Amino acid sequence: MSTNKTNVPYSQREQGYREKALKMYPWVCGRCAREFSGKRLSELTVHHKDHNHDNNPEDGSNWELLCLYCHDNEHSRYTDSQYQTAPRPGADLGPKTTFKGLAGLGDLLKNGNTQD
Repeated sequence: MSTNKTNVPYSQREQGYREKALKMYPWVCGRCAREFSGKRLSELTVHHKDHNHDNNPEDGSNWELLCLYCHDNEHSRYTDSQYQTAPRPGADLGPKTTFKGLAGLGDLLKNGNTQD
């Protein structure tokens, strides 16, 4: 794992690992498989799998290339998961619903009972 270079501005660090990631990996989004080239290459971002932007190993094992949309979605999912509450004990016990509105319909159709 590389060291945290606090004296180097974030934009320079980002540019350094972005260049490395673009040399290592094909220019394809790791989620939606869209391909990028030319000026659209700027829409391909480097995502840190462990969400730690200071963890930039030389082998790129903490990176994946994602398009802007998939990258935003990944971070939204991560943020949402932090706010999810733990399930309540016993919440999954017992039936979720008790009323079955059409439960007797089969019997009515079999017997041919109609109400006039």
